[in-house]
Amino acid sequence: MRRALRNGASDRELSHVLARTRRDFLREAAGVAVGSALFRPAWARAAAAQRKRKVVVVTFGGGARDQETFMQEGQENIPHLMRELIPRASFFTQVVNQGILGHYVATASLATGVYETFNNFAAVSPEWPTVFEYFRKDLKRPSSDAWVVAPSNGFNRIGESSHRSYGSGLGARVILPKRLLTAATSGSGHDYQHLLRDNYETPYYAPELAGSEFELQQLEMLLKVSVDDFKSHAQTLTSPDELSVYIARRLMRQVAPSLLWITLHDIDVAHAGAYSLYVEGIRRTDRLCSELWHAIQEEPEYAGQTTLFVLPDFGRDSDEDAGGNGFQHHRTGDVLSRTTWMLASGPGIRENVVFDRAVDSRDLVPTLGAILGFHASLAQGKPIDEVV
Repeated sequence: MRRALRNGASDRELSHVLARTRRDFLREAAGVAVGSALFRPAWARAAAAQRKRKVVVVTFGGGARDQETFMQEGQENIPHLMRELIPRASFFTQVVNQGILGHYVATASLATGVYETFNNFAAVSPEWPTVFEYFRKDLKRPSSDAWVVAPSNGFNRIGESSHRSYGSGLGARVILPKRLLTAATSGSGHDYQHLLRDNYETPYYAPELAGSEFELQQLEMLLKVSVDDFKSHAQTLTSPDELSVYIARRLMRQVAPSLLWITLHDIDVAHAGAYSLYVEGIRRTDRLCSELWHAIQEEPEYAGQTTLFVLPDFGRDSDEDAGGNGFQHHRTGDVLSRTTWMLASGPGIRENVVFDRAVDSRDLVPTLGAILGFHASLAQGKPIDEVV
């Protein structure tokens, strides 16, 4: 695709062409309508505002290219997105990420609405206030009402920033499923190693997974599952993301937080260089997004009052770019790596419609603020008019 797009065009023009291509694929395959960038009708916004709102954010983490997803040859890998989720959503074909293309720092940027600049492999908190801190401080919500389910130890600080006006005591509670499993198996879970791989990107950054009494208390007192039952269920799972979704569903049932952020990461197995595992990760992530959507419809605390957002952190390199390694990495920082997508579904949001105007990845946090009723004062994006 990159070769067909280039021809001397600017990055902005290329991004728009990519968006229009996604739109056309979706119109042909899923029959979506093209939306205009108009405000939603006042009656739709008022009807949504009357409900007790909840938001679930799912990052389609790891970076997937259009070649394996929205292009004709890739659509078989995302049947749930194509047939279930997009027909019930507003779909944005051009979400531009101009920040650092590392998974932790990019996810932190999504969560703060500011392009964070710290080392992706540093054990640091985001510099700018997170969406969770805005939510809790402005609305005076308890810590139990904002949760993050994170894929690895490297994400353990994402719930709370180092900003002096927010920070300590105002963030989300972060749950690390791999730590729970390590604690449940007393650190010797030889039969669970396929669920405990902590980082796909570099062998030089592999934080030790440590279990503790605190994690066991989370299992039994918070999630209401015994250690033995948790271990037995984990044996039926094939990947870390399946473990994360299991934990997220337990949180939804037992705690019902108003703001739940789930970061999926299986697709990043592409760094290992096995194309089949990369495609398998895409298919699994597609299925897990559908499971979460169904959980929202089935749980009484969420049904009819929850807005779901699904979006990648960024893309991956093109096969034609000499500076990259194709599907394996995300090193070039070109348009195909930076132009992703987002779907939004929930009360008052138009269904089966596609928008191909440019949206900045920093717009997510102000949009969540407009939906839930808080002001993201330091975020650098702006609310997305089509969903608020």
